[in-house]
Amino acid sequence: MWKEFKEFALKGNVLDLAVGVVIGGAFGVIVTSLVNDIIMPLVGIISGGVDVSGLTIMVGDAKLAYGAFLQSIINFLIIAFSIFMFLKVANKLMRKREVEEEVVVEEETKTELYLKEIAALLAEKKA
Repeated sequence: MWKEFKEFALKGNVLDLAVGVVIGGAFGVIVTSLVNDIIMPLVGIISGGVDVSGLTIMVGDAKLAYGAFLQSIINFLIIAFSIFMFLKVANKLMRKREVEEEVVVEEETKTELYLKEIAALLAEKKA
């Protein structure tokens, strides 16, 4: 059982996933800082000094902090858009690499074909 767990835990996919989670967490912190420290102050300036995160409604003794919720939605949208753009660029680069690899394989195939033809011609000459 330990051996099976070790094989599972040390597979590339599990390690890749762990690295992705750590990098994703760090990326989330960066985007949250971008939203809180740069974008939301600009939104506040444009909207006449309104701080979205501080918007609340008091219902009796209950405090509904819908501004913090709005800020979380904005954070999510920016993070989702950033990841979308990153994946779009990464997929484009991967497709470009695949095309380059296909060209190399085709060139190798042509080389092998030419070598076989040369070998056949040499064999005919000797015979």
